[in-house]
Amino acid sequence: MSLTYLRYEVLRTFRNRRFLLFSLGFPLVLFLVVASTNRHATLEGVSFPLYYMAGMASWGAMLGIISSGSRISVERQQGWTRQLRITPLSPRAYLLAKVVCGYLTALLTMVVLFAAGTALGVRLGVREWAVMVGLVLVGLIPFGLLGVMAGHLLKPDSLGPAVGGLSALFALFGGAWGPIASHGALLDLVRDIPSYWLVQSGTVAYGGGGWPLQGWVVVGVWSLAAARLAFVAYRRDTARVA
Repeated sequence: MSLTYLRYEVLRTFRNRRFLLFSLGFPLVLFLVVASTNRHATLEGVSFPLYYMAGMASWGAMLGIISSGSRISVERQQGWTRQLRITPLSPRAYLLAKVVCGYLTALLTMVVLFAAGTALGVRLGVREWAVMVGLVLVGLIPFGLLGVMAGHLLKPDSLGPAVGGLSALFALFGGAWGPIASHGALLDLVRDIPSYWLVQSGTVAYGGGGWPLQGWVVVGVWSLAAARLAFVAYRRDTARVA
């Protein structure tokens, strides 16, 4: 039952053209427009196309994984989640399917953006590509959990603006469109945001290394906090409709 539902979710996700346009099309177009005109520039000590590729891939992946989890809200309104409760499908399998679909969307976004970056001259070794992809996938954990929380807290009519605004704020302060601080208290603040480390995945991979300890701590703390919030939201929601 769980595998059947997962296959259904995957097919439904990739048939949603509007969803793919927002999570994939916008970051790709923005990257091509901006990076192509600055392909010989540098930023944060690396080539501009590399930095911007990591930023747009992070933004698109983050938007995709948050939106995938938050589609729970639409299914709640339609009564789909209530119907699933009378089937053998467990809540864990249901939530896992949402997370898997979010990660598949994120992977597709990264593949497309990385291909575009390569076309504009980004050159990394196999190990550097692997480090970057691995760090992005780890860094997406808190955002997937925040999507699940949003799905259980928000109604569909407020979901789109909330998800779009939340992902845009994370992308802005994380430096996806360019660093907003190079030193001082503001830099210390953004380093405590997981989206900062998503974007930094490209620059640290360029040197063949991973995040420093602070990056792992920030992502770990945010993941634990988001998991707790998602669990509380799920319990309150299911108790209300039981």
